[in-house]
Amino acid sequence: MYQQLLTRITQRTAHIGVIGLGYVGLPLAAAWAREGFLVTGIDIDLQRVAMCQQGTSWIADVSSDDLKTLVRNSRLSATTDMEVLSELDAISICVPTPLNKTKDPDISAVLNAVEMIAAHLHHGQLIVLESTTYPGTTDELVLPRLCQTGLTVGEDFFLAFSPERTDPGNNRYGLCNTPKVVAGITPTCLEIAAALYKTVVDTIVPVSSTRAAELVKLLENTFRSVNIGLVNELAIMANLLGVNVWEVISAAATKPFGFMPFYPGPGLGGHCIPIDPHYLAWKLRTLNYKTRFIEVASEINGQMPRYVVERITHAMNEAGKCLNGSHILVVGVSYKRDIGDLRESPAIDIIELLHERKAHIEYADPYIPVLAFSQMALTAVPLDEEHVSSADCIVIITDHRAFDYAYLARTASLIVDTRNATAGIVGSHIWRL
Repeated sequence: MYQQLLTRITQRTAHIGVIGLGYVGLPLAAAWAREGFLVTGIDIDLQRVAMCQQGTSWIADVSSDDLKTLVRNSRLSATTDMEVLSELDAISICVPTPLNKTKDPDISAVLNAVEMIAAHLHHGQLIVLESTTYPGTTDELVLPRLCQTGLTVGEDFFLAFSPERTDPGNNRYGLCNTPKVVAGITPTCLEIAAALYKTVVDTIVPVSSTRAAELVKLLENTFRSVNIGLVNELAIMANLLGVNVWEVISAAATKPFGFMPFYPGPGLGGHCIPIDPHYLAWKLRTLNYKTRFIEVASEINGQMPRYVVERITHAMNEAGKCLNGSHILVVGVSYKRDIGDLRESPAIDIIELLHERKAHIEYADPYIPVLAFSQMALTAVPLDEEHVSSADCIVIITDHRAFDYAYLARTASLIVDTRNATAGIVGSHIWRL
């Protein structure tokens, strides 16, 4: 089974399936299709499947022209029909793993995918889990279910874990030049999974167990969460001390060793950093261990939207304005610069808090034309003189490169800048985090 599958991978005759056509799955499916494999994307979202079949991309990292070419050449297709699983040589699981309301892991999408795979598992098939999860998921949950089919792992089928390292909008590091961590249940599982990923990734980083690989992913984003929590608290302390936190970080970053700069902001957003540390914390709670750094960082990062609103209130009071009834223009609402992704964006929390304080809110964001959540539905406005000059306060949440910050500084009467987007621009009307 091993040699047959390895040959099919090497000769690019393997039929690969990707379950979940989101920010992780679609770029991965497109990469394998470009490499010459026959690839089938599987998703429960009818709209995504229809768009893929039409060659229309909904992910910035995959162009519609590229997708159209792959679909037209019959290298890539999409379906909601799970029966296709029985035809596949390799399957990558790239489904979402969010948190529930109590911040416990919700891996129901993974378990549903595994159930479907188990119903169609056959000899010589490779299964790789890419979805972020807690250590032990692959060997404690996925493996036993697949073994219930009567097939033997490492001989009849192969099981591996390879955490996604997707950074939407990153023009420097993409799928191909970002090293790929891979682990298998058995040595042969590792070898066959590494062979598959070597076809589209420059560097493979093998680790000894799936638990180690699962922990690698959580360490990467817990590291970022904890350090962002540190500089967010530093921003609060610097404000109390009357010191410019951006100047402090910039000066500290000149040290050529022992320091890595992180920057404060209005809160954490995205599909990884606000979520992944809680997977690790949850797992350790089952072992009666308290993850203190994670909890403190989460507390600090979670309070940043409220701290931003406090800064807005203070800035407006100093300018002789009242937040109640004021006109606030939020600049940038996506969770990070230059992408149209709202997942876990702190802008949503800030807008809701401002709305609770009876402020009238507008927003500008070239990547998010419509913003709808809770009881609110907003449409983006242009950053023209009418909207900028009429606002009582401009709040910069996401520092898109498309914005003209010098123009905002000249035109706005008051600015609260949470990203230091106005760095180098002097003005008493500009308040920074």
